[in-house]
Amino acid sequence: MSTIGIASTRAMDQTKPSVNERIALQGAIDVHFYTTHPELIDKRLTELDEEWDIERTLQLNSAALTLLGLALAITRGRGWLLLPLAVQGFFMQHAVQGWCPPLPIMRRLGIRTEVEIQAERYALMAVRGDLSE
Repeated sequence: MSTIGIASTRAMDQTKPSVNERIALQGAIDVHFYTTHPELIDKRLTELDEEWDIERTLQLNSAALTLLGLALAITRGRGWLLLPLAVQGFFMQHAVQGWCPPLPIMRRLGIRTEVEIQAERYALMAVRGDLSE
């Protein structure tokens, strides 16, 4: 398994099974929809190319909150340095353990891992006939 696969499954491993099941069910529902509307598969594959996975979403939020905390520390006071300190601590925790406090919230919001996005992609490609010999 590649490093990308390991990183993608760590978030799933740290997510409640019921949340993983809900995300998987939604993916299955989406694939089923496109089996009855194959003319829309190309559009959906383009959407999947643009979908942000959980890792990218965590990276963006970490950077944004860190920069916000630094800006507030410069303009409002040094106490705001606690925000980037906490955010980067959480981000480090995610890098080491595969879990951080925002992860369960983002997963409940339906933000998928790269593995989950790729599973839908391959299912749609199979429906379209791309994977047949």
